[in-house]
Amino acid sequence: QVQLVESGGGLVQAGGSLRLSCVASGISGHIFRISTLGWYRQAPGKQREFVATITSSGSTNYADSVKGRFTISRDNAKNTVYLQMKSLKPEDTAVYYCHTYYGLDYWGQGTQVTVSS
Repeated sequence: QVQLVESGGGLVQAGGSLRLSCVASGISGHIFRISTLGWYRQAPGKQREFVATITSSGSTNYADSVKGRFTISRDNAKNTVYLQMKSLKPEDTAVYYCHTYYGLDYWGQGTQVTVSS
């Protein structure tokens, strides 16, 4: 059973930074290395939206709203994907979810990010 566990969320002032982590378990290192990993977020009253993805080769893709401020990266030795967030804005406030696909969609439980103005 694949499990994704996010951490690193919290309360930060506008302009601040946070680094989210997501550790995958129940998945071999080989499968993790070839998997595309992603971050999504869901703000109160809104649908879950795409934030960023990183492929097995390290290619990245970002939502326009976070380009230049967020950086997704991965450490295959640790089965971990990161989301470095800088210049945070109040509109970045949301629950952030880690995602991967391995026959099924797998989601973490989410980590709350709150940006105060």
